Amino acid sequence: MLRNIDKVMERVEYCFSFVNNRYFYDGKDVTFNHLHAYQYAMFLYLLSRVFYQETANTAICKKIFYLNKCLHGIDAFYEVDLPDISLLVHPMGTVLGRGNYSNYLLAYQRCGIGSNKDIYPSLGEYVSLHPGSSILGNCTIGKNCKISAGSLLIDRSLEDNSVYYSDN
Repeated sequence: MLRNIDKVMERVEYCFSFVNNRYFYDGKDVTFNHLHAYQYAMFLYLLSRVFYQETANTAICKKIFYLNKCLHGIDAFYEVDLPDISLLVHPMGTVLGRGNYSNYLLAYQRCGIGSNKDIYPSLGEYVSLHPGSSILGNCTIGKNCKISAGSLLIDRSLEDNSVYYSDN
């Protein structure tokens, strides 16, 4: 059990070392504070994910997943492989489904990644999902793309370095 906690903390430290924010990394040291909601939400996801990968004990994984959902309002299931480097900002209402993710994912509140007709999106590196944005279905999102607040992308792809805005 402790070996798994060590793996979780290694992943937390690695991830946070790429976050340019003094509450995560001050340029020299990684900071982890369980009272910092963004950090704790990310920690709980990683805890459930590592336990799933290392022990396949889905009973404990489900409990951790539901704890995270209750505390932070985030749906990041332990079977979903989120990137090693990501940041969840105000993650309330965010659902990160079974898409294919790349490093440097930034997701704000009420974001959604999900399927359309059982097909999930694929996201490149440096994708930013701004509040209330969603990517569903057969989408390939290129590197360094931003999905603006409130935008919905369904079965549509974006080239590298794109900004997507929809006025629904």
